[in-house]
Amino acid sequence: MTVELIVKGMSCGGCVRSVTRAVQRLDPTSQVDVELETGRVHIEGGMSPEQVRQAIETAGYAAELAPSDG
Repeated sequence: MTVELIVKGMSCGGCVRSVTRAVQRLDPTSQVDVELETGRVHIEGGMSPEQVRQAIETAGYAAELAPSDG
């Protein structure tokens, strides 16, 4: 399953690592791509969008589903 979110509150590489770890705690085999400049997080894994959003918010960041392109 592919999940794309907009994450607010990230400002550095440490934030990127925190978000990545939060997602990978749910599914260690997930592929996580965090774009610090845009705040977009793209995840390939077996988690639902809501699970991913909650994990990121638990890590201290605001997260919402990204609008679909199209």
